[in-house]
Amino acid sequence: MASCCDKDKKPGLLSNTLFWAAFAAGILIVLSFFFPFFEAFRGSFFGYAGIVAGPLALGLLIGGIIDHYVPREYVSFVLAGRRKRNIVYAVLWGFLMTVCSHGILAIAVQLYRKGAAPSSVVAFLLASPWANFPLTLMLIGFFGPAKATFIIFSAILTALLTGWIFQVLETKGLIEKNPNTLDVAGGFSVLTDFRKRLAAYRLDLAAEVRGIAKGILELSEMVLGWILIGMTFAALIGAYVPGHWFHRYFGKSAGGMGMTLLIATILETCSEGTSPVAFEIYRQTGALGNALVFLMAGVATDYTEIGLLWANAGRRTALWMVAVSVPLILLFGTLANTVFP
Repeated sequence: MASCCDKDKKPGLLSNTLFWAAFAAGILIVLSFFFPFFEAFRGSFFGYAGIVAGPLALGLLIGGIIDHYVPREYVSFVLAGRRKRNIVYAVLWGFLMTVCSHGILAIAVQLYRKGAAPSSVVAFLLASPWANFPLTLMLIGFFGPAKATFIIFSAILTALLTGWIFQVLETKGLIEKNPNTLDVAGGFSVLTDFRKRLAAYRLDLAAEVRGIAKGILELSEMVLGWILIGMTFAALIGAYVPGHWFHRYFGKSAGGMGMTLLIATILETCSEGTSPVAFEIYRQTGALGNALVFLMAGVATDYTEIGLLWANAGRRTALWMVAVSVPLILLFGTLANTVFP
């Protein structure tokens, strides 16, 4: 597995994910100007781009700031190790984030580079898009306080339980360890260290801008290719799969929930963008559990997130995230259909 921090090993053009993802999307967009069949793809793709661009830019900016300003010791101290409260910190930080799933990817990769344990990174990933505060308000508007609260607490519990299970997997050596994690002395204090750094700090605006820009550029090289791949597949589905299919096959049966899981895997692009689709599923079918699965499973099974985890944290981490979180999501979905018939 290539570490995300092997900065001296630049991928060649033929192995550059960003180049090939941009090339494929670009070919389809160019074809759309000559063949009417591809016009639907162009409209769908740029629609997704409009949804993703702002949150992704914010995520890259936050990632660049973390890269430049947050010492690895802090992240290793707070988000590494086997203490259960490390997962609580990761989920709490995810709840405070205001970035959608693809913006969160940039931040999560940066946390991993800074030494966060895979368990904390996965918990952060699962909590952020569907348990963050701004989206809580949006879901209340769609579903009402009771149903929205059930969805949010299901997301938080899924993130916590997955993170704690991952800690057990780490202990048993079933997932990769983060080579970026530092061994922090037992008496280390983030607050004391921060005060020392602050006392010695001298502002150099040009150096600050260069440092943040460097972090943004390095992060962009890692995440943009995967995000483009996800957007391209989602745009193809959005353009060429008839909309009424979604409503016909998403009933409260096990088959309907399975179809919901499949479509969520394909269509997950941005939490703010897919929450109206989830509400439409609920409005058409009355199945709150299916809407919950659509919201949460898109994050857990999105090939963009799986690809990034596979490339940065390792294939076992990526596969275990799906294996652990999806059964929990289906459990909460089934419970939602029972509690809110």
